[in-house]
Order: sequence, then C-alpha cells, then structure tokens
Amino acid sequence: MIKITRLILITFLFLAGCSLTAERNAPPAHLISKVSIPGIPAARFWADEWPDFSIQRLRSLNDSELQAISSEVYNIEHNYLAISGGGANGAFGAGLLAGWAANGSRPKFTMVTGVSTGALTAPFAFLGSEYDDKLKMIYTTTWTKDVATERNLIAALMGDSLADTAPLQQLIRHYMTTEVMDEIASEHRKGRRLFIGTLNLDAARSVIWNIGAIANSDYPEKITLIHEVMLASAAIPVAFPPVMITVELDGKQYDEMHVDGSVGSQVFVYPAAVKWKKLTQRLKVKGKPQVFILRNAFMEPDYNGVNRSVLPIATRSIDALLRASGTGDLYQIYALCRRDGNDFNLAYIPADFTEKETEGFDPIYMQKLYQHAYDLAYQGYDWKNGPPGFVTSGE
Repeated sequence: MIKITRLILITFLFLAGCSLTAERNAPPAHLISKVSIPGIPAARFWADEWPDFSIQRLRSLNDSELQAISSEVYNIEHNYLAISGGGANGAFGAGLLAGWAANGSRPKFTMVTGVSTGALTAPFAFLGSEYDDKLKMIYTTTWTKDVATERNLIAALMGDSLADTAPLQQLIRHYMTTEVMDEIASEHRKGRRLFIGTLNLDAARSVIWNIGAIANSDYPEKITLIHEVMLASAAIPVAFPPVMITVELDGKQYDEMHVDGSVGSQVFVYPAAVKWKKLTQRLKVKGKPQVFILRNAFMEPDYNGVNRSVLPIATRSIDALLRASGTGDLYQIYALCRRDGNDFNLAYIPADFTEKETEGFDPIYMQKLYQHAYDLAYQGYDWKNGPPGFVTSGE
C-alpha cells in the first residue's frame, strides 16, 4: 500500500508540474539581444549573426593596427580546429591530437571551437601539445560518477534534471585553473581565438562565447563565468541541469538559461553570416585556411534490430536524429569552406573500432579509443576532404 501511494504521489507531482527549483528572472523577449556580460561587450554573440562589434572593429583598424594586435594571425597561414560533442567519445579527439603532435605535423591553431565534450577539449587544444597529458588524463581515467550522480525519482521529477553535475563542475575547476586562463588571455591578445558554443534555451538560439575575451577582461567573476560556460556547453537537457548565467542591462540583473551547445549545433567553425573571405583578406592570410574537424562520433550507418517497446524506439529515434543533425552540421561547414576558399579536413571514429562501453564514461573503453586514435594520427591520419556520402569533384 505504501509503495502504491508513493507512486501515485510521484505521478501526481509530475503531472501537476510541481517544482522545487528557484524562481527565475529571465530577460524579457525585447531585451534578449541587449543584455550582456558587464564590461565585456565581446564576451559572446549569436551563432547565426556577424556581431556588430566585430564588423565595426574590422572597419575601424588600418593594416598596421591590425598587425599590431594580431601578431599570431596576420600575414601567416591559418589553421582552424572545430571539436564536436560526443561524451566519452571525446577520447577520440584527445588521442588524435596527441598522435598528431607526436607525428610532428600538428599545426598551431589560429582558432579553436568546441561544443559539449569538445568544450572540455578546446582550451587545451588551443594552448598546444604541452597540455596533451591533461587531455589524456581527462579522457582515460574518468568514470560516470566523476561527471554526474543520479538524483532519486522524487528529486528528478520536482527538479530540473535527472542527474546532478557537481562532479563535472569540480572536474572543470580542477583543470581550468587561473594559470590556464592567463595563458588563454595571453594568446587572445596575440589575435588567436577560442570559442565555445552553448544554447540559450530561452531564445532557442545557439550562442558562441569568446573565452579569450572573457579571460582577458577585468570582470571580477570571469573565472566562474568560464567554468559556467564550459559546464553549460555539456549540460544535456533533462539529463543534466541547465546553467543559469547572470547578465545585465542598465544595472538590472537577469538570468539566462543555457544548455548543451550540441542541441543547436554539434560542431561549428564560425557563423554563416560572417563574410570570412573578407576577414582573411584584411588579415592578409597566406594560402588557403585549413579547417580541421574532430567529430567525436561514428559516422557510418549501423544496423540494430529494435525491440517493439517505448524506450528502445525512443532511444534509437534520438540516436538517428543526432546522427542526421551532426551530418547536417558537417555539410554546412563544407559549404562554408567552398564559399570562403577554405580547405575542409574531417576526422571521425572509424567503423573498425568495435569496442563497447559498459557505462556512460568507461575508462577502459576510452583508453582503447584514445590509443586507436593516437595510432591513426601518429601514422599519418587520412583526413577526409568532404562530408560522409559526399563525392567531391575529381573523385
């Protein structure tokens, strides 16, 4: 009787929409594009726009001024790295980066972008191969309990997620130290850029955060903000709690709700609205910019007989949706490369890697995936010059 009553109570609470979460002060719709991080106008921008502050700066500076503030990006070759989401499969990107460096052919990246698990990788890929050991540690020793802990059923139904990400917050704080932030700020001052993507759930629009600009600012809470952005980028909706980020307008504070950047885009390089060719011409970039995409996922179709019940059908449908969405992101990047004169280079988990994980984050699985990617890159990775299923001219 007690169990039945408890089940009825839980069901009633769920249907009634009861919640123990704190009330919000979300920005009104007409202010959603006006609120900002105090003192950092370049902290973030919509992923579907070319921000006004960027356009104005490009127009206002002459060549000598551009060269002075862009010593690492002016009149040299450009290499861009985009790292996708993929959870524990981030071990693929970490291993490939390390093997690439060991091979001796890994370039210094002018710009690095990351989403979800890619947001955890991006800062260290941005700073260079001397941080590869940290990435190896993250992606070969982390268990599921080091990322999230399950909430009991009542807490989940009355809260905002099924799990608590306090362990992931601690992991981010441990690796993203003040010293790391200072190095990112130093590279930002040379013109290099580090971007991380989240999704503003209120606006249902992707947001690109300029981590270097934040790290280089005088904002007193900049370290906390960067930690929040990284956590938000990996905050899988429903499974993980959203991250509330404080913004201001005319001295009044609001809170924005941000979740996993993969909801909007599983991998990105730059907004399609940006006239990238014009930008590279102003920077006098030598040769064709190289775009390298680390897709931490399998791309080949796979067959799996689905049981005729709700959970397997829902799970398989979501998997198919994510695969199709991720492929669409690659086609968009490819189209931008063709439009803007960039070379497209893609890496993803090969079908011959057949190990299976035993839980969400399984160190044994991740160690094997890391080593497999390392070996491929060390031997000289065969980068794909088009999205899966796309035949490029001349092939």
